[in-house]
Amino acid sequence: MAKILDELLTKTSEWLRGVGPVSDIVMSSRIRLARNLQKLPFATRASEASQTEVLRVVKEGLAKVPSFRSPMVFEMGQLDEVDRQFLVERHLISREHASQPDHRAVAIGQGEVISVMINEEDHLRIQVMQSGLNLRDGWTLVDALDDELSAAIPYAYSTEWGYLTCCLTNAGTGMRASVMVHLPALVLSKQINKVLHAITKLGLTARGLYGEGTEAQGNFFQISNQVSLGRTEEELVENLERILKQIIDQEQSARESLVSNNRLPLEDRVWRAYGILRHAQTITSNETLDLLSAVRLGVDLTLMKGLDRTTVNELLIYSQPAHLQKLQGGRLSAQERDAKRASLIRRRLGAKE
Repeated sequence: MAKILDELLTKTSEWLRGVGPVSDIVMSSRIRLARNLQKLPFATRASEASQTEVLRVVKEGLAKVPSFRSPMVFEMGQLDEVDRQFLVERHLISREHASQPDHRAVAIGQGEVISVMINEEDHLRIQVMQSGLNLRDGWTLVDALDDELSAAIPYAYSTEWGYLTCCLTNAGTGMRASVMVHLPALVLSKQINKVLHAITKLGLTARGLYGEGTEAQGNFFQISNQVSLGRTEEELVENLERILKQIIDQEQSARESLVSNNRLPLEDRVWRAYGILRHAQTITSNETLDLLSAVRLGVDLTLMKGLDRTTVNELLIYSQPAHLQKLQGGRLSAQERDAKRASLIRRRLGAKE
């Protein structure tokens, strides 16, 4: 199973490609649905026998879904800690799914666009993740998949409350729509706190690169709806898109202001970051995120040429601890990871060793 997982190292996730609408600011769009099975207790009340039964029923049901043919299925209990963290870093499973592996699994489709977590907080967490601002396309894709799955697997559903979920905030549609955005200009211009405070009042929440429980690093934020009850899926997508448009406009204005009024300090910041990344012999994960954020801004503003957005996006993930250890083929200490990370970045940026 680990060898099959290694194949992902040679492939670029769809959401890392750096394409799609407004992909200079919106790295990726994700639609996630929470679903539970009829007549089986939720995860918080489930016995081992019940969890085993959920796993069996879902795996059999997935095999009957025409649009999700031949997915890679990994049982968490058969993967070591590094392999599970590797899936977290690729945004295919949650940190919670990795931390309690027994009776849990994930099914991953081609290009890592579709993934289905089994026995997470809910019996099913169905996810579609794409590059750029593609919430509507993501909803269309996950909606079709959900219809096919519901024909094979009986969902827990109430005519009054909608889809029944373990957490009340996910009840109703069971949908969480989110975008991963890069907002360096709003951070540099010290407008970010005002923006984040405003979106909270509008029913959205902002988290770090790896979602719930993580802090924003490298000027990357995940923005999503907080509650799904009482609104249709289309309304949730429209609301997120409407607010996101304002955030995009503010980030674009802040970028234009930086280029017009502070071009020299901005270019100095970008090129200093590039210089450190290209020549450092050891570098931490947090420093890497900050420096890659500056370089990505330079690429997006065409302040530097010869480097593309996809390469920067890939480095954001491949410089993470589990990816480094998978590339190495063995465990690395923190110090060894810092050296391996620096070496990987130097090679990808074309520095001579």
